[in-house]
Amino acid sequence: MGQPVREYLLTLCVTAAVTYLLTGPVRKFAIAAGAMPEIRARDVHREPTPRLGGIAMFGGLCAGLLVASHLTNLKSVFENSNEPRALLSGAALIWILGVLDDKWGVDALVKLGGQMIAAGVMVLQGLTILWIPIPGVGTVSLTPMQGTLLTVALVVITINAVNFVDGLDGLASGMVCIAAAAFFMYAYRMWFGYGIEAAAPATLFSVVLMGMCLGFLPHNMHPARIFMGDSGSMLIGLVMAAGAVSVTGQVDPDLLNQKAGGLREATHAMVPVYIPLLLPLTVIAVPVADLVLAIVRRTWKGQSPFAADRGHLHHRLLEIGHSHSRAVLIMYFWSALIAFGAVAYSVNNASMWIVLGIVLLSAVGLVLLLLPRFSPRAPRWAERMVPPRYRRVVRTVLVPSADRAEEDAAEAAEGEREPVPAGINGATAIGDRSRFVDHRRAGSHH
Repeated sequence: MGQPVREYLLTLCVTAAVTYLLTGPVRKFAIAAGAMPEIRARDVHREPTPRLGGIAMFGGLCAGLLVASHLTNLKSVFENSNEPRALLSGAALIWILGVLDDKWGVDALVKLGGQMIAAGVMVLQGLTILWIPIPGVGTVSLTPMQGTLLTVALVVITINAVNFVDGLDGLASGMVCIAAAAFFMYAYRMWFGYGIEAAAPATLFSVVLMGMCLGFLPHNMHPARIFMGDSGSMLIGLVMAAGAVSVTGQVDPDLLNQKAGGLREATHAMVPVYIPLLLPLTVIAVPVADLVLAIVRRTWKGQSPFAADRGHLHHRLLEIGHSHSRAVLIMYFWSALIAFGAVAYSVNNASMWIVLGIVLLSAVGLVLLLLPRFSPRAPRWAERMVPPRYRRVVRTVLVPSADRAEEDAAEAAEGEREPVPAGINGATAIGDRSRFVDHRRAGSHH
């Protein structure tokens, strides 16, 4: 078992490294190509930021699958299954659609049609739901038409759930990374714990997805230097949906009955995947809840379900007083609680400790939501070891000198200065820069 773990770790590191290294050049390309849309009313960021981060993420996906296809244990996934090629085909289509949308903008219905076509391409190559395990009924086989419709619906729901939550720096990539980590634990247990080969593709997909998110996250944390855009959010949503379809519709519950030692044990193991439509909801429950609330809210107002607004969960966290970073961490917390809680429950749903732990962590999460303005401060002896924002602020009063007063009067007479245009590195943005310190005057104190 140690060898497959090392191969998964190598695949993860290669995917993350390629994504990370590609993001810098992609950022400069996006700026040169003009993929820096104007700031909209619903946006949280205040400076034009390049998109097209999905180009780097797609490069990481290709690199991860290429490396895995040459490793001793993981290459059997490519030999015994057509699912990796199906994933790559669908990912390429959705990625091209996302790049076009990031640069020129694509109508919402056209995007929806493109998502359905990408899902259909994966279905044609074998990545589809074949049966549904239903408790009390058993295994229900699906006709090709039913399997196709269910698979397309699952893919479209997951893609749009991830796309909707991509509203704060580092939010979508971090939440999907957490969900992919939990999904990897579940799929790896199905493969090596029960010896079910059909779970191998889903295990590989989740590792590659983790690498894509981890490699992009350092560039996307607040303040973000680049956004993944629709080319990235739809891509990682499709990869997550492919893993869910693979492990749900391809793993035979009857085989799991034999491996797990009986129907009761198999029922415990299949808890998160009773119904394929609920699996992505279990793994990414927070963005899906956000998606449902957004559709209800917009429909209630008489707007299109695809109309953008500032009513998402992350917007509301900012409105009640949370900082940008804290809002993202709270969303991380809830995603991890739901995703890993579902995996832990599938391992041993008879344990009261798991239920009590989830309840306790939920209480902690509610306390965090109710303390938006609480700012922890490190003790004085530890201030050198923590970031500046956690240190105590020493307020000093500066008495303006006569020379300083003359300079201020001269500047007031000159009027407003011309705005500084954004450079190739995005260090500045078009707008007033009066809130920044003038280092020419500040330097007189040194």
